[in-house]
Formats: sequence, C-alpha cells, structure tokens
Amino acid sequence: MYGATIGKASMLGIDAATNQACAVGIPDAVKTKFLYYFLVSQSKAFVDAGKGGAQPNISQGIVKSWEISLPPFQEQTRIVEKLEELLSDLDAGVAELKAAQKKLAQYRQSLLKAAVEGTLTAEWRQQHLPTETGVQLLQRILTERRARWEAKQLAKFKEQDKTPPKDWQKKYPEPVQPDTSGLPELPQGWVWASVDQLSPDDLANGRSVPTAENGAKVLRLTAIKAGAVDLHEHKLGAWSSEEAAPFAVSEGDLLIVRGNGSLTLVGRAGLVGSVDEQVAYPDTMIRLRVVEAVVSPAWIGLVWDSHVVRSHLERRARTSAGIYKIAQPDIVSATVPVPGLAEQVLIRQALAQQFEQLAAMESAMETGLKQSAAQRQNILRAAFSGHLVPQDPADEPASVLLARIRAERAERDTLKMPRRSKAKEPA
Repeated sequence: MYGATIGKASMLGIDAATNQACAVGIPDAVKTKFLYYFLVSQSKAFVDAGKGGAQPNISQGIVKSWEISLPPFQEQTRIVEKLEELLSDLDAGVAELKAAQKKLAQYRQSLLKAAVEGTLTAEWRQQHLPTETGVQLLQRILTERRARWEAKQLAKFKEQDKTPPKDWQKKYPEPVQPDTSGLPELPQGWVWASVDQLSPDDLANGRSVPTAENGAKVLRLTAIKAGAVDLHEHKLGAWSSEEAAPFAVSEGDLLIVRGNGSLTLVGRAGLVGSVDEQVAYPDTMIRLRVVEAVVSPAWIGLVWDSHVVRSHLERRARTSAGIYKIAQPDIVSATVPVPGLAEQVLIRQALAQQFEQLAAMESAMETGLKQSAAQRQNILRAAFSGHLVPQDPADEPASVLLARIRAERAERDTLKMPRRSKAKEPA
C-alpha cells in the first residue's frame, strides 16, 4: 500500500495475517487468479495514484473504487488459462536471460580476478622479466609518497610566507600498513599496498550544497556509472565558483560513493576522464588521488571492483536508517595489488577489449528483458480489454452474476440482523 512495495499484488498460498501495509480481499464475483492478474496489470497505475512525498501510499478506498471490466465467469477461466500459457513461456525466456546475465557477471569477475592476481599476463612476464622486486617497488612507492607530501608542505609554507620549522619532516604521517592475511601470493615484481600508501593526503570528502537556479556546478550521485563519472550528470549549487574550486574534479580523480541503500553499491567508484569545465563533487562522494609516478588511477579504478576490495568495503560498511555508509578510514585501509606501470597498462588494454564485448552482450540481454516486460504488459492489456480469448454467447453474463451476488449478500445481511426484543408489559 505504500513505500517501495506500493501497487504490488500477490496471492496467499497459506493462512496468514498481514499488517496495515497490505489490503486483503476475498473475491466472490471474480476468480482469484483473474483478479490477481488484473491487479498486476494495474501496478504502474497504482503507483501513479499514490499520494505523499517520501512514502507515497494508496488507501483501501482507492483500491475498492478501482474500475474493472468484468467478463462472464466462464470467460474469466479461459482468460486465466491463456494468460498462464503465454506468461509461462515469457517467464521461461526471462529466466534464461537472467541466468545468462549471471554467467556474464561471473565471467567478468573471473577475468578481473585473473587480471589483479597476475594470471592474465603470466606469459608476458616470462618474456619481460621485472626490473625490480616487489619489495623494491614498495620502497619506491613509499619514497614517492613522502616526496609528494614534503613538496606539498613546502608549497604551504611558501604560500604562507613562512620558513619551514626545524624537523618539520618528522611530522610526516606514516601510512596504514596493508593487511595481507588471507591474500594470495603475487607474481614477482608485484606488491600488496594499502590505499594510504598510494595516496599521501589527497583523500577528501565533498561538500553538501543546496540546489539553486544559479551557481557553480556540482555532480549528482548518479554521475558514477560503471566505473566512470558522467560529468554531464550535475546540478547547479548555491555556491560560487570560488567556493566550489577546492572541490573541483580533475582528470584521474577517483570518486567513491560514501553511502547507498544497497550494500553492493556503497563504495563503488568512478574514474574522472577529460574535464572541460569546472564541476565539483558533493558530500555523497569521497575523492581519491594517487601517486601517479608508481600507480595509474585507471589501475586503481580497475581493481576497485575486484573481490579483494569489495569484500573489504562491504565488511566495514555500517548501516543507519537503511543506508550503508563507509568513511575515509575504510578506504585508506583497503589493500590492492600493484604491478609495474608497464604491466598495469598491458592488463588494462587486454581487459578493455574483453569488457567491451561483455558490455555489448549485457546490453543485448537488457534490451531483451525490457522487450519481455513490454510484451507482458501487452498480453495483460489484451486480456483485460477483451482481446485475448474469444467470447462465448452461451456464457452467463457478468451482469446476471453480479445481480445474484448482490441478492445473496442482501439475504445474508438480513439473516445477520439481530431481532428486537419485545418490551415487557407492565404487571
């Protein structure tokens, strides 16, 4: 009757009790399955009839007054039989499409697993021996991280026209160490690193900005799609370009979803591509920048969907009022595999071709599901407009059926009326 389930219909297969969110009816002038399929056909119309803001709802009054074209009882039986025949075939096709979608998703994950564990490029490494060990790569990462931090600190001192204080380098924040327990051994030349080791101090939450008719552009949460950021998915915020500047995105930024009603979507990330104009990111996202001298942002974007990172984020996500949330500590403590830059590029190129083919198949399946949904509506529309099965003049008219039911109800109501007790005569 309200919320996410408004307008949905079902048939009870057992004796049960319901709460105030459900309206229950026991049909007598209509076959149960006929009424069920009719209500299913009206689900979108029920949603449209909902009243209210955050929790649209429909009342029993709306449902009771909903018009239905009632055919003869015998024709209802024929309609239900035809519907079940056609819809069962349609359901079988939908089940096959969904099974294929699931297999594609599994195949995508297997490709990603082979990529992030080095299996995909095993033959390439035999012909291109690494020039440094994993330990040396990690040391180079840490050296680059510290150098970047020191450069930023010196820039701040210069901006403030201050002389760097004595031993200022000792204030360097050591990064979170990677937790490799339970993780597989990586190929030679690879290393496990925490996100904190790859990002000196550039992890930053966005800012909450009210919508306005005029103001600087700010992204919507829906801008993060399939590992990328759609910069056209924005609104105007109540702030100036100067105020938005610290939150402006740059090419190579990784924007991470802070909260979502679905556990599988919280923490998903999108990589920012070419930026033509200033667009800021909101408080619903966290920005991650990495030391590009040792790791490509695109590589981090790739491994972000791997089981290693997803399982870490989903374990640490907290829920409040039905919303799963993560924070900066959950991100910096994530552990990711890091190969050399050349191998990062090779893996991304190999996967790009595979993922493009998968995307084409996924798109075709999504189109098939949409067509099936449209066909379902066409069948239901035909059923309840009198065009699905032939009419039989020998059928008892629905008007006669309704008249008989009204008479039976009136008789029952009369029998239920209590008798008036006679007043006692005075003695």
